[in-house]
Amino acid sequence: MRNPARWAATLGLTATAVCGPLTGAARATEAAPSALYAPSALVLTVGHGETAALAAPERAVTLDCAARPVGTHPAPLAACAELLGAGGDLDALQARDDVLCTREYRPVVVTVDGVWQGQRVSYERTFGNECARNAHGAFFAF
Repeated sequence: MRNPARWAATLGLTATAVCGPLTGAARATEAAPSALYAPSALVLTVGHGETAALAAPERAVTLDCAARPVGTHPAPLAACAELLGAGGDLDALQARDDVLCTREYRPVVVTVDGVWQGQRVSYERTFGNECARNAHGAFFAF
């Protein structure tokens, strides 16, 4: 004679094993929101020296420009606007004409690592001094 409880348990476990992964996949698809913005999260560091290899980072800030500008950068809205205006080209960020700096040479190196609009970014730029770095706009002034 068959045991109905054992038969029901076996049938239930089989159904769960076969159909469970299918319903989990459907739920995962429903729960995953579609991305409206490409990822744009950066980490910026600054240190004194001619290259990042020779200069220990003295300060680091974060900048996230995806949905709305946020991060530990002191001016995330202005920094993201400058970077967006330059099309993400960090070399295109030029010094303002209305800022005068001394010709003192105390090199400052800035590194930028992360993702800009879904593309990997690894960037290094050396400025002659702090004034020259800050003259390049809000993005580099942190």
